Amino acid sequence: MPSLRALMTPLAIKAVLFDLDGTLADTAPDLAYALNGVLAEQDRAPLPLDTIRPAASHGGMALIRCGFGDRHPEEEALQLRLLDIYQANIARETRLFPGMAEVLTEIEARGLNWGVVTNKPAWLTEPLLDALGLSQRAACIVSGDTCEQSKPHPQPILHACRQIGVTTQKCLYVGDAERDIEAGRRAGTHTLAALFGYIGENDRPQDWGADALIAHPGEILAWLKSR
Repeated sequence: MPSLRALMTPLAIKAVLFDLDGTLADTAPDLAYALNGVLAEQDRAPLPLDTIRPAASHGGMALIRCGFGDRHPEEEALQLRLLDIYQANIARETRLFPGMAEVLTEIEARGLNWGVVTNKPAWLTEPLLDALGLSQRAACIVSGDTCEQSKPHPQPILHACRQIGVTTQKCLYVGDAERDIEAGRRAGTHTLAALFGYIGENDRPQDWGADALIAHPGEILAWLKSR
């Protein structure tokens, strides 16, 4: 049953969708652990988290290229090894970003649905969300291999909206990468760019076309209140 607050405050937005890595959860420490494990196996020095962090939203190959440079002759095998290590340590240090737990609780209290749309494959997404205690709370979980296309294609967000039963015009998508904002805009949702995520020094989130830039998860609630 909707909360009293939800009944008293009509909202244009009925659902909030989140990217996973770098938006909902700070997965970089465990991804860095996996990359440094591969580097150690190859007799290479570990990299600091700050060096690895900007690549954490961009998948296993981006991490391998962060550690080994472009066009390493064994980069595909190295990527597979990285994913093996990561799967075995998927929630070693990963946590929700500070303030995000309160955001999810408040979204639920307002009678809204929330879900996850990520490019992470389901065999990694599902155990991670289970470990974080979020799987049963999310109204939908769309992974990188759920649909034929992945972000920046709009198909995963469109699929999530159909699962929840909401029009894209009444949905907000929050992400920390340009492909997230592109996917949301192409799908017809509102979009917020998460500056607290894995923004690289060459990224220009102010040029992505998001409805707003947010520096802290709590600003999601402020944006919803303004609708």
